[in-house]
Amino acid sequence: MQKDILKIGNKKLRSRLIVGTGKYKNFLETAKAIKASGAEMVTVAVRRVNILDKKKPVLMDYIDPKKIIYLPNTAGCFNSEEALRTLRLAREIGGWKLVKLEVLGDKKTLYPDMIETIKSAKVLVKEGFKVMVYCTDDPLHAKKLEDIGATAIMPLASPIGSGLGIQNKMNISLIIKQSKIPVIVDAGIGTASDASIAMEMGCDGVLINSAIANAKKPVSMASAFKFAIIAGRKAFL
Repeated sequence: MQKDILKIGNKKLRSRLIVGTGKYKNFLETAKAIKASGAEMVTVAVRRVNILDKKKPVLMDYIDPKKIIYLPNTAGCFNSEEALRTLRLAREIGGWKLVKLEVLGDKKTLYPDMIETIKSAKVLVKEGFKVMVYCTDDPLHAKKLEDIGATAIMPLASPIGSGLGIQNKMNISLIIKQSKIPVIVDAGIGTASDASIAMEMGCDGVLINSAIANAKKPVSMASAFKFAIIAGRKAFL
């Protein structure tokens, strides 16, 4: 498995698990869970990062960006303008060009607005960003994003934070078969077995946040996901 490398843009990852940094009790718990997960890449919601109040702790005090790849994302953005502004800010602050784009359609379901998402992706690619895109499980939209120049496709398994697991295996399978770029299941994964299923289907990776952060024992759950990803990948291979 040491030679089984996931390439995303110019990054090479041994772990196929990407972990979110939100919803934990504190940064210490976040750091412990990420370490237990074995993840080499974490998502960071740019709009929620503390950059002004020097009295409050910051994520970088607990997770070293020189050791863990930070993936700035546009969580909380509901239109193209907000998303573009957020990622341009991330580039100015930290020089990040590998980013995660998500443009949400409504506050209840947090389902992606694909019209605004595609619109944003076109602009970001032209500006030189390497864009990993949160999207619906629609194969046509996924192909459109790949044709635009997306770096990775991130179809939802089910609504964000729902924990319902993969609801449409057929569509995810179609996306995997047609895609020449990484397909990373994002959103809705509820427990370790869901992650194994995604990997057994042939997904290149899985992104987890709520299922770990909201668990009674986040560090133990992070470890469970680490081994679930490995098991699923081995089964697929």
